[in-house]
Amino acid sequence: MKKFLETASGLLAGLALFAIMVLTFLDVGGRKLLDHSISGSLEMTELLMVVVIFGALPLVSERGEHVVFDSLDGFLPDTVKKIQRGLVHMLCGVALIALGWLMWQTGNDFSSAGETTAQLKILKSPFIYGMGVLCAFTGFIHLSLMRNPLNHAASEGGVL
Repeated sequence: MKKFLETASGLLAGLALFAIMVLTFLDVGGRKLLDHSISGSLEMTELLMVVVIFGALPLVSERGEHVVFDSLDGFLPDTVKKIQRGLVHMLCGVALIALGWLMWQTGNDFSSAGETTAQLKILKSPFIYGMGVLCAFTGFIHLSLMRNPLNHAASEGGVL
């Protein structure tokens, strides 16, 4: 499962980031060389950024690569650190699952209203559904990490 997560998340985020790079290159090149930019490039870049951010979120959480403030960790006993990490994973997990559910509901609203982007008329609902699924999936990753926070501490920058 871990290998699938790394491959799927990495491919999704990496391909979207590569697409942003190509789109930007062609847009700037067209503007400078041909005096004509790509129509809707800003909208496409915004949608691709959503894919990059939410596509990488499960991988970042699974690897413990979030920003960590550990200024007090040197003063805390290991048992307190273990409890703290467990609570943080539990709170993050619950919050992300709830956020995923809210995004899914928003996707339903956007789908029924037929919401599209302003210029290219791309449906917004598939992106919002994807955001919801990836948030909820990331929440479940945090809940699974809650059970064994000490083994995950090394990848979070901890020295346990």
